[in-house]
Amino acid sequence: MKIAAARFDEARVSFKHSVVLCQKLKGKKVDDAKQLLSNLIDKAVDINGKYYTSASKKFLEMVGCAEANAKAKGFDIGKLFIKNAKADRGRTFMLPKSRFRHRGRKAKSTNIIIEVEER
Repeated sequence: MKIAAARFDEARVSFKHSVVLCQKLKGKKVDDAKQLLSNLIDKAVDINGKYYTSASKKFLEMVGCAEANAKAKGFDIGKLFIKNAKADRGRTFMLPKSRFRHRGRKAKSTNIIIEVEER
C-alpha cells in the first residue's frame, strides 16, 4: 500500500464542520473530493442544508497538498483515493483584547490530517 499524507496543525476552522467534511470525504476519489469541495465553496451543493465554505476552502487546499505529495512520491494521480481524513481538536488560546473589551476572547483551532492511497 502506497500512502501520502497532508497535515495542518492549528487550522482556524470549526471542529464540528471539519468532522462533517471528514465523514463525507473518506473513501472518495481525490478528483471527486475536489469537485465536492469546490461545489460547496460555490454553494452549488449543500450538506444537511449547510455549505461549510471556510472549512471547505482549507480542506480543498489540503487535498491538493496530499495530491502533490503523492505525485512527488511517484504515485499514479488517476488512482488516488482518500484513505483517511481525520480532525482533532487543536489548542485553545486567547485573542488579544480589543479597544472595548477588557479581556480577549477564546479562539479554537483544529488539527487536520488527510491521507491518500493508490488503489
